[in-house]
Amino acid sequence: MIVDCLKNAEIYYNIDEDIKVALQFLAKNDFEDAEIGRYEFKNGIYIMVQEYKTKPVQEGFWEAHRQYIDVQYIVRGIERIGYANVNNLKISQEYMKDKDYLVLSGKGDFFTACTGTFVIFYPEDAHMPCLTAKKPQIVKKVVIKIPVKERREKRW
Repeated sequence: MIVDCLKNAEIYYNIDEDIKVALQFLAKNDFEDAEIGRYEFKNGIYIMVQEYKTKPVQEGFWEAHRQYIDVQYIVRGIERIGYANVNNLKISQEYMKDKDYLVLSGKGDFFTACTGTFVIFYPEDAHMPCLTAKKPQIVKKVVIKIPVKERREKRW
């Protein structure tokens, strides 16, 4: 997992060409007025523009993906996000390949992400997004889904 401000994105360009493209795309575009929805990009990458009201941690759950890396960018608002390595959690709901989604349970750490923050979640990074930081609020977020190029054997 990587957490930083978009103004520092250049630091991460050498990790992967698709991550570089995603971070450059985020830096070059203003998403304040972007329409909510899913958009195809290139090389199997797609973009989701989301807007939602944050929720209490009791309503959240741990999720992980196998086929995609998430690059999540907070356009507007503040939310709390949980993080845990999938190997430290228990599977609550079997992996749904058609949705690239695994539901987990257990304990993890939390951080606050505000406007201008991006987070990169790899398949081993379980996350619990969309949580209320101080008080419930509307958050606008862009999620860029990058296909995983090579798969390593995973416990889950």
